[in-house]
Amino acid sequence: MDTLDDERDALALGEAECLRLLDTAAIGRIAFTEGALPAVQPVTFVRDDREIYVPTHRGSAVAAASRGAVVAFEVDQVDVDTRTGWNVTVVGPSRLITDPAEVCRLDGLGIGPWVPSGAHCYVGVQVRLVRGRRIGPRPATTAGAPGLSSAGAGLPS
Repeated sequence: MDTLDDERDALALGEAECLRLLDTAAIGRIAFTEGALPAVQPVTFVRDDREIYVPTHRGSAVAAASRGAVVAFEVDQVDVDTRTGWNVTVVGPSRLITDPAEVCRLDGLGIGPWVPSGAHCYVGVQVRLVRGRRIGPRPATTAGAPGLSSAGAGLPS
């Protein structure tokens, strides 16, 4: 095993931390079903309360697949040199948003489609299931350190 592997650990994140990290990302990935097969696309997005909004155009695969279907949405940040980072996944039902008043409200949140088109709309993903993890340095412990006992609260053994 690589020394780096010995020095890293995975930590499950709570929902509040997951939502905070979600809000720091600029690009996410939406996973949906297309033609009975899994599909994943990178997208721009914004979260407003318990819903994630993805701008798209009416003829897109994401729009076609997101009419009540359960989808997944993922964001991450990774340092490839240290092999550390975090990821957050949200799962929930989706809806296609085409109502002009709601599209106008969402346009006001400052997010635009990755590929501009005339007839844009949004896909909303309800935040139902939230999971995340952080991979980083293993916390320092006194257990097993020379001259220290984990039972002795750091006193010499």
